[in-house]
Order: sequence, then C-alpha cells, then structure tokens
Amino acid sequence: MKKLALALSVLATISSPAMAEGNAEAGKTKAIVCSACHGVDGNSMIDMYPKLAGQHSTYLEKQLHDFRSAAQTGGKEGRMDPIMGGMSVALSDQDIADLAAFYATQEHKDIDVKDVPELGAQLYKNGDATRGITACIACHGPQGKGAELAGFPALNGQHANYIKIQLNKFHDTNRNNDLNGMMQDVAKKLNSDDIEALSKYISNLK
Repeated sequence: MKKLALALSVLATISSPAMAEGNAEAGKTKAIVCSACHGVDGNSMIDMYPKLAGQHSTYLEKQLHDFRSAAQTGGKEGRMDPIMGGMSVALSDQDIADLAAFYATQEHKDIDVKDVPELGAQLYKNGDATRGITACIACHGPQGKGAELAGFPALNGQHANYIKIQLNKFHDTNRNNDLNGMMQDVAKKLNSDDIEALSKYISNLK
C-alpha cells in the first residue's frame, strides 16, 4: 500500500514528457505487421499474445517505448522481450503514438471463462491482508478497466494465459517495468494457485 500511495503521489505532482499525438488511421496501416500475433483489430486469437483492442493509448505507448529501450540497451533499460524488441527497435516516436491510437480505438471483445475459482474474486476484490497482498481492484477497478491517467492498464477480457505469463514474470522479477515496482511487490507474494485463479477471474471480467 505504501508503494501504491507513493506512486500515485508522484503521478499527481510530476508532468509527463511531451508525447507525439497519435493518428489512428496512420496506425491502422502500420499495425498490419502486428496482426499476425495481435489480430487485425487488436483482438488476438492466440492466448500467449495480449489483446490490445481498447487498451489505454498511454499504456500502449509506454510498453512500446520500453520494448524499444530494452532492445537498444541490451536489456539494461525498459522491458526485455525477444519478439517485441525486434518489432519495436526501428519504430519512431510517431509510429508508436499512431499504433497506440489505433489499438485504443478498436472495440474490445470479452471472453467467457469457465470454472473460475472463487479464490480469484477474493484476491481481486479484497487481497489478502495476512500475506500483505493488496487487492487488484485498488488500481484496476471493479470491472478491470484500469485508470489511464495513473498508468494502470485495462485487464478485463484479456487472455487468462497472457495474464498468467505476466504475473509469473513479475513474480520472478523477469519483468520490471512496472511503476515503483508495485506489480513485482504484489506478484512475489502470490503462489501458483493464486496466479491461476486471478488470471481466470480477470479474464472473465466484463
């Protein structure tokens, strides 16, 4: 909770660097190369790749900048990923802004998940005070729509497998581009059953 409060206070007091203004129509053309993994409209059919449709444009921009930064610095900065590093390394700031604008304007398609463990709802809504686990709802909201101004992504309807992969990466500190280490702090306290249950619950949010 201390990290969450600190991060929110920082966000409230600092100004973001100037970002290029995205053009969704230009982004549509540039996104053709992305469609193999993320789908033509950003609704990926492959569950190891994230659905991008309807995601906050500022979050998408940050991730692309982080992928590009990692590729340019050999992983010393940003978010390291062998596929996305190669895809983003040659993108300009304008390309990134256009792609983010395109995906943000696409209609998000929900997912119906069967056999969602009750544990998922408990952790998402209430956390677990005995283990120091903050409720996911605090940042991502009751419907999983996140908060763009705070930099918290929408999670509702995301592939459960993708969510599981990312939670495991945060847990193992293989992904560390989260604001103030908040996701690492939460994920390291989750066990495999927690992650499985949360992934299914979040994916099923409408």
